[in-house]
Amino acid sequence: MDPIRTDPKLGPLVETHGELPIGTADDEFERFVVSIVNQQLSVESAAAIRERLFDRVDVTPAGVRDADDATLRDVGLSGQKIEYVRNVANAFEERDLTREGLEGEPDGAVLDTLTEIRGVGVWTGKMYLIFVLGRPDVFPVEDLGIRKGMAELYGFDEDDRDGMNEHAERWRPYRSHASRYLWRVVD
Repeated sequence: MDPIRTDPKLGPLVETHGELPIGTADDEFERFVVSIVNQQLSVESAAAIRERLFDRVDVTPAGVRDADDATLRDVGLSGQKIEYVRNVANAFEERDLTREGLEGEPDGAVLDTLTEIRGVGVWTGKMYLIFVLGRPDVFPVEDLGIRKGMAELYGFDEDDRDGMNEHAERWRPYRSHASRYLWRVVD
């Protein structure tokens, strides 16, 4: 993590927060569903939906696929997100999307595989790479928190994704770790 520790803006955050882990989630499918629930929602709204979902549904591929629409709507999922979590459930049953199943695959190939699932975009795929697969060199510039952190620490305009990506190159091969500190800036 030397490129992060020696960064004049991130280095002090490492000192303050210590080393922040990037993942690996205990249950790959559950974490994938959490990423879909979190899409385009406030932290509070997403947390409330997640809590209700996990209380009322067996969050496994079969449990999500077999849950009735009314139950999924009652926990707060939109019709579109119901479709998306079922698409992920089907993909998990059709392919091995676990750490073991994707081991050895380059990040780009994994991202391509994940984004073939309707409802899984680049942001969700990158969250899976970081928090499920524990990939150390992913920079999720699509995430608003990342862009806000870059704006606050480095003065970027929040819409300057190209500039942020270029700046993040200095953190290779630890961009996932750098991202954890950028999220801390806005938490």
